[in-house]
Amino acid sequence: MTPEIIRTLVELRSKVAGWKAAGESVAVVPTMGALHQGHLSLVRAGKEACDRVIVTIFINPKQFNNPDDYKNYPRTEEEDARKLISLKADVVYVPDGAQMYPDGFATTVSVDGITQGLCGAHRAGHFDGVATIVTKLFTQTQADKAFFGEKDYQQLQVVTRLARDLDLPIEVVGCPTIREEDGLAMSSRNLMLSDRARTWAPELHRAMEEMSEGLRAGGNLEVLRAVAVKRIERAGFTQVEYLDLRSADRLELMTTPDRPARLLAAAWLAGVRLIDNIAVG
Repeated sequence: MTPEIIRTLVELRSKVAGWKAAGESVAVVPTMGALHQGHLSLVRAGKEACDRVIVTIFINPKQFNNPDDYKNYPRTEEEDARKLISLKADVVYVPDGAQMYPDGFATTVSVDGITQGLCGAHRAGHFDGVATIVTKLFTQTQADKAFFGEKDYQQLQVVTRLARDLDLPIEVVGCPTIREEDGLAMSSRNLMLSDRARTWAPELHRAMEEMSEGLRAGGNLEVLRAVAVKRIERAGFTQVEYLDLRSADRLELMTTPDRPARLLAAAWLAGVRLIDNIAVG
């Protein structure tokens, strides 16, 4: 039996009100659909932590700075619903654009500081779109906990910061990146890769692992970065947007992993933008 699909805020609030009246806790897993095992791991975590789980599916136009990227993003609602059957998600919330951004919508949520650099430097307005839609989903679902993957590490930090700064009564929970057997971080965008490009894609993660080992051994950041970039480009990637060592909490630039750090990367492969990150130190 497929999970109940709700498309309007009125229906959603009625459903959540019943759960809350019964004293039940609520988890939300915000997604843009094209669900993979990474998403499903978040649903499992939500089921373990709370009585009820809402999975949201909304391809948010405000977080795309490229119209073609938005147009080509995978849309697989029926398949997504089938994948959620065995996990017993309680509700799939699938609002349309008019539901989320009605005529006259004029509010933007913006998080400063942590959105600078990395994806924020290459995708103008992206994190304003993320922060705005996530704030709406938090208030619409009235969830107690929200589950996000560490694969989108900067996004996780942005969402955590906005919930803290706005005193939203919700706990943001980060969950480990789920990878394919060859190391590629699971992502909905992987569906956009050709078969040939898919065989090249794991080199991004392999180069990052090699760079991380070098940093832990005391190697020079710039030398290791240059070697990693060459390896990534030899694998068929056409552009490495960034390959940075950043502090794990505030995403500040670092030269050595002398405190908890993340190595974060974004690169283009056959017209598809892939991101990844790993802990260092």
